[in-house]
Amino acid sequence: MNALRQLPILLLPFLLAALPTAAAPRAQTTKPNIVVIMADDLGFSDIGCYGSEIRTPNLDRLAAEGARFTQFYNNGRCCPTRASLLTGLYPHQAGVGHMTARSKNPAYQGFLNDRCLTVAEALQPAGYRTYLSGKWHLGERAGRLPQDRGFQRSFALLGSGSNYFGHEAGRRILEDGRTVAPRGKDWYATDVFTDRAVDYIRDAATHQDPFLLYVSYTAPHWPIHARAEDIARYQGEYMQGWDALRKQRYHRMREMGIIDPAWKLPPRDPSVPLWKNVTDQAAWDRKMAAYAAMIDRMDQGIGRIMDTLRHTGAAENTLVLFLSDNGGSAETIDRGVAGIPVGAPQSYASYGRPWAGASNTPFRLYKHWVHEGGIATPFIAWWPDRIRGGQLTPQVGHVLDVMPTCLEAAGATYPSSRNGGELLPLQGVSLLPIITGKSSVTPRTVFWEHEGNRAVRQGRWKLVAKATGRWNLYDLETDRTEVRDLSREMPEKAVELAGLWSDWALSCNVKARRPLRLARSSRKRTPQKARGKKQKTERGTAPSGE
Repeated sequence: MNALRQLPILLLPFLLAALPTAAAPRAQTTKPNIVVIMADDLGFSDIGCYGSEIRTPNLDRLAAEGARFTQFYNNGRCCPTRASLLTGLYPHQAGVGHMTARSKNPAYQGFLNDRCLTVAEALQPAGYRTYLSGKWHLGERAGRLPQDRGFQRSFALLGSGSNYFGHEAGRRILEDGRTVAPRGKDWYATDVFTDRAVDYIRDAATHQDPFLLYVSYTAPHWPIHARAEDIARYQGEYMQGWDALRKQRYHRMREMGIIDPAWKLPPRDPSVPLWKNVTDQAAWDRKMAAYAAMIDRMDQGIGRIMDTLRHTGAAENTLVLFLSDNGGSAETIDRGVAGIPVGAPQSYASYGRPWAGASNTPFRLYKHWVHEGGIATPFIAWWPDRIRGGQLTPQVGHVLDVMPTCLEAAGATYPSSRNGGELLPLQGVSLLPIITGKSSVTPRTVFWEHEGNRAVRQGRWKLVAKATGRWNLYDLETDRTEVRDLSREMPEKAVELAGLWSDWALSCNVKARRPLRLARSSRKRTPQKARGKKQKTERGTAPSGE
């Protein structure tokens, strides 16, 4: 039955190929077109080519014909990741750190500052046309909008998640700077974002210039809204429960080479009940079915985007990058109309912590935290002219790397100033040497801070802490699922990494909501002195349990 249901999608490329092209094939340019596609709140194991049962044939095809990263990172939340993606800077440097109305730190203003440059602003002088379709979430006032930061054409949801069927006031959508409202009973945000992306590719096909297209889907961010026909394809599939689903994905990911078989699947979150003890299983099944349907519909949209690239003659010389802004969300949302099933327009709910744990298989924790479950993302790079298909790379990558990758691919330069003000230097590195098979990236150190949650990764070592906890040390080469804390066994390594994090935090003007327990970077202890003793820090004790 499932195979029969997939026939329309499987036949779609062949049917479209028989139709006349929407526009005359564009002339081949030396510089590639660049399409960056971002999902919202998508977990590490939520698409087929990363171990999911959710049907994502179009993303799976991109992965089969391109490169997949198994160790790629975002910033753990919507706007900080978007800031880094567009600027190549850490979010605090770009002006988007921990946003709070009570914050007095101008670095946490919640919109891009004047010391950063967006990839759209950088590519325009290199001859690129620039487009945005989807979620912006980096400022809603004049001077902070997409058109102010380099996008010549845009269809932008300015804020965060909103009703996918348009049944909600207060969320602004700007089309080329003009406020627009959802129209028609068939309006569905994911489809509309795809429609505009397709329109922009066709518009670009009428010009000789290369183009940048940033497609920023809100799917599958709550509220969990999906078309009825998509939900029906998954209804009942999740009656097995979250425990069984985690195990299935875990074993599938091991077989695919996405994760090391030596990494243990962490125990279920203690706040999540055993599936057999859940009394409203059908309602929970509906939530996950609707969530899966949202991803399915997004993949259908990506298929339409790819078909349009092929029909306009742009595909062979187009670099496509796909990733998620953070891990699956454990947020509990339920404020829809009573009695309306999840997924319908009048509902307004999240899929909850239990299913988020399955989305983030095999990792711990969720969106907001900087343990692997919050910051690990699928990352696919596709470029027929340059990338050999079927690559699976364990090289560490970060959302910081998207900007320098695009610049190198386009042959564009990063200026030293913007509007007369000095720009901060890029923090990311180009991934082109990896995805084109020329070389690997030099081992690096990357950092995180979000609402007091903090981490540093250097090579195989990761030091991480919750906002209310102390540092924990993990060897990601043997234990990327963060099961065994080594901070007591290796206190000198923990203190060393905590010092690096402290120095980085100072350099980026990181301000946490509460005092952090940081190791002094200058403190040196031998293992003999450190063993069995509490390590002194700036504000408390050294690494220990959470």
